[in-house]
Amino acid sequence: MSAKQAPPPLPEPLRVPVADAHTHLDMQDGTVEDGLAKAASVGVTTVVQVGCDLKGSRWAAETAAAYENVHAAVALHPNEAPRIVHGDPDGWSRQGAREGGGDAALDDALAEIDRLAALAPVRAVGETGLDYFRTGPEGMAAQERSFRAHIEIAKRHGKALVIHDREAHADVLRILAEEGAPERTVFHCYSGDAEMAEVCAAAGYYMSFAGNVTFKNAQPLRDALTVAPLELVLVETDAPFLTPAPYRGRPNAPYLIPVTLRAMAEVREIDEDAMAEAISRNTARAFGY
Repeated sequence: MSAKQAPPPLPEPLRVPVADAHTHLDMQDGTVEDGLAKAASVGVTTVVQVGCDLKGSRWAAETAAAYENVHAAVALHPNEAPRIVHGDPDGWSRQGAREGGGDAALDDALAEIDRLAALAPVRAVGETGLDYFRTGPEGMAAQERSFRAHIEIAKRHGKALVIHDREAHADVLRILAEEGAPERTVFHCYSGDAEMAEVCAAAGYYMSFAGNVTFKNAQPLRDALTVAPLELVLVETDAPFLTPAPYRGRPNAPYLIPVTLRAMAEVREIDEDAMAEAISRNTARAFGY
């Protein structure tokens, strides 16, 4: 294994335990037990396991039922909705090549998300939203229909909503306003600027910061973190993606939360314990555990 693929070392443990507000344990190497133990050893004692498709959402719900410090979020990722409707001839998703099933297939998939969202270990509906990075105009309608349905499901079940917003800020905010956002709405891997952070703050949306807040070119994210009200700030890994500097490009996992949290405390100019206490409180409030 090259240094580039090697897992980064364990950081110094946090003194105040926190939660990883967004992770994908099913995409990480090693067992769930190992991942959770490694995280707990550095003070990351709770994780929110997020589903991106039916298979991943079922797995998230089962895993959260089996481990009391794992909470689940279930959804069709914004990139999954167009694949269900129009097909995935390249097999780009984890399911391999698929035929399109049209709107009926999307309805069936949403019905299964609705069923999973009713389960007690499932604390949130997400990650849902809009992703214009990979989707052409033909996929946008499917994304929007799916997003609106997820908002309705979250509200009906009284669950938090976890937003994936990639290059779609204005439309995500507009649809949330049109549908009426759930009481607890989390922008996962917050990617807006300071101006958008003020809009989110006014609406009471949580902003969850990932390892990319540590990247050299991420000054707009740090500016957003500076203006976000402390009571609306969360931390996440989005592991195995977005590994914080200085480990960018290597595999991410919940145990690396302290690296990002310390960088965030520095941006806010507060001590890491105060940052951890706020984040710990906020995550429990956001996900209702």
